[in-house]
Amino acid sequence: MGAHNATVTGNLDGHATVQAGPLLPEFRIGTDAPLGIGADIVLRDSPITNFEQILAQDAAIAAAPEGEIAKVTAVLRDVALTSAIRGVAAGLAAVVAIVLVWRLLGAERREQLVASWPPGRHTVLVGGTLTVVLIASTWVALPHRSDDTRTVAWVPITTEFPELGDIPADLSVLQNVEVSKGAAVAGSKALLDGAIATYSESVDFYGKLADDVDEVEGIRAPEGDEITALVVTDRHNNITMDQVAKAVGDRADISFVMDLGDDTSNGASWEDFSIQSLAAAFSDVPVYAVAGNHDQGPFIREEMERVGFTVLDGGIEEIEGISILGDSDPRSSGLTAGYTGNEDDNIEAIGAQNAELAETACSAEERIGVLMVHSSASGRETIDRGCADLALSGHLHRQVGPDVTEGEEGITTALTTASTGGAVYAFALGSKLRRDAQVTLVTFDDGRPVGLQIITFRPGRIIDVGDYTELELSPLPGDDADDATP
Repeated sequence: MGAHNATVTGNLDGHATVQAGPLLPEFRIGTDAPLGIGADIVLRDSPITNFEQILAQDAAIAAAPEGEIAKVTAVLRDVALTSAIRGVAAGLAAVVAIVLVWRLLGAERREQLVASWPPGRHTVLVGGTLTVVLIASTWVALPHRSDDTRTVAWVPITTEFPELGDIPADLSVLQNVEVSKGAAVAGSKALLDGAIATYSESVDFYGKLADDVDEVEGIRAPEGDEITALVVTDRHNNITMDQVAKAVGDRADISFVMDLGDDTSNGASWEDFSIQSLAAAFSDVPVYAVAGNHDQGPFIREEMERVGFTVLDGGIEEIEGISILGDSDPRSSGLTAGYTGNEDDNIEAIGAQNAELAETACSAEERIGVLMVHSSASGRETIDRGCADLALSGHLHRQVGPDVTEGEEGITTALTTASTGGAVYAFALGSKLRRDAQVTLVTFDDGRPVGLQIITFRPGRIIDVGDYTELELSPLPGDDADDATP
């Protein structure tokens, strides 16, 4: 959870309780789940070694907890299913054992047992003992939590931290959180001051920014048979922007999301909270994704697939009649140090991907509607040859384009969208935006992209809704040249 390894155990006390070690108090919140189902969550070690940094990151994640809530829910569901299967298996094993013993006795002995019913005292004692042993063995084999005899005094968190009471209830889930009262609270207030400030600022800034999206004018919704998609890229763990991107998607009535990668800073397993958050925010629409150079290693791509994203791998996918081609960035980058590995190998990998995607796009039976890559370098040949209507990329953390290229195979519009997380370098998670953040809306009609609208969010909580730009399209085979978009 967040930057922590964690142990999750189900309970029936109706609360999700978080234990973060002896230096911090315990926290709990009601689950409102059927049968009083809850969870005990014990946070353990973290790859982050700076304690204040851990607290600040946990506070920012707490401001947008939907992804982690979904993860814990999924874990409990899996545990419950596993336990149910184990219980059924134990029951079947007992039945099979009884049947085998009965058959091994043989017909003659079974007739003797039936004839001697009811059994004598000795037989009852032996049979009862065997039954107890069988039940006890089954019970020991099944996982169960030990009784927690601790006595904890719980008080509303705003009692111990009054400053949290200033956050509007509709923006803060902490209004319903309780904290354990004791020495840990008294001793940890100084430690928690920074985390509370980060949480409060995050909830206030991003919550109001999402509300502002509902009021801003100019966001275009599809007309007639058109459909719209939302482009996000280079989120770099800033999950607090997901609610803002979701608000844009709702205003534009999007049909799917295109994620251009660098959702994390280093591709580490603890950064899966970023993927969890994006999946929770857009659980109602399909997400098509490629991994970026900072999503290094296989873990993030596997996590994308696990939560249901369609991860492009060099092949063509079709949605709503739109042909989409893309692939993940073949390079790997560290948190602060640029590309890792051999420079020549990185250059060669991008060059090979550039050629392979162009070959696929230019030889496709139907024209490619969208090319999705993390870096525009991976799509350069496709763009130059004009083999896709629209080429989308990120990576630079700044907007480039839209630029129109007319190649031998047709017209391609290329756009690089700036960081959706407002990332300065490879890390964007914080209490507010430090630089411009951006999303793009793409409008499709009859299977082809026909328009773009770029929406920029500035650090002063200013939303700049760009003009809707119609795309210039080349005619398809069999069309008249006059049918092309002027």
